[in-house]
Amino acid sequence: MGRTGYVIVGIVAALIAFILLPGWIKLLGIVLLVGIPAAGYMMLDPSQRRRLRGQTRKRLG
Repeated sequence: MGRTGYVIVGIVAALIAFILLPGWIKLLGIVLLVGIPAAGYMMLDPSQRRRLRGQTRKRLG
């Protein structure tokens, strides 16, 4: 199974969990999915953030 298969399985698992779980657990999951990467980005030095932004620009082009 390639990367696409893992993505599809992840989306299906997230949809099933979103349907079955209570409201406060859904909210906690969404907050964690957004908050953990944001906190990691905020912990970088300004030079590291600059380098990371440069990397993403190179990949887009």
